[in-house]
Amino acid sequence: MSLALVSLAERGLRAEAEAKEQLKANYNRFLSESDPALKNKAGEDLIRSIFGADAIAEDSVR
Repeated sequence: MSLALVSLAERGLRAEAEAKEQLKANYNRFLSESDPALKNKAGEDLIRSIFGADAIAEDSVR
């Protein structure tokens, strides 16, 4: 039982570290982008990395 808990904790720590790295990468990409269309996409990716995958509602008009 304790080995399973240790394994679960390790996976949680790895997932948290990966999420932080992804947030940092998306933030840096957003700051460095100069093309408006690409900056918008980078901003959406940044918002998703902060608030989750479903953070941005899709525009049904498009």
